[in-house]
Amino acid sequence: MKNVIPAATLLLFISSSAMAQNSSTSATKKEAREEKRETRKSEVAYQSKQQFERDFNNAKNVQWKVTKNFDEATFNNNGITTTAYYDAGSQLVGTTTRKSFADIPMKAQQHIKEYYKGYKTGEVIMFDDNEANETDMVLYDTSFEDADNYFVSLKNNKESIILKVNMEGEVSFFKKV
Repeated sequence: MKNVIPAATLLLFISSSAMAQNSSTSATKKEAREEKRETRKSEVAYQSKQQFERDFNNAKNVQWKVTKNFDEATFNNNGITTTAYYDAGSQLVGTTTRKSFADIPMKAQQHIKEYYKGYKTGEVIMFDDNEANETDMVLYDTSFEDADNYFVSLKNNKESIILKVNMEGEVSFFKKV
């Protein structure tokens, strides 16, 4: 019995150490991504361009730029202007395309018309997330968890706001601009 208690204590210590190491490894990976992001250069990464070629081999009129968070490629994709966002590891985070108000789910259209009377609809952007990449997206200088969403600009005499609309038509306030 005396040997069982120290053995159980040792086993408990080892398993809790392993769990702590796993969570610190995740935190370390996220910190490394953030550090890479902060030390971005003024040139588009060669690896981002190579990955883009694999992701969008039919792209036309590609224009690259470097932002604080991403390497961005704006291009023509089957007649649609699209922007692809590549993280510090040169992996696709997602794409954006311009849409119309009629493209968002009907449930969201009705909600916006009812609760935002007096606002005029502006730009509608659809973000298509790359589910294989966990990097959070940044739009309108605001980070959000990766998921496919529409972003709808609204404006009245007093303010301009951005609403986020998910694919099921749920509407939430995103940002005041």
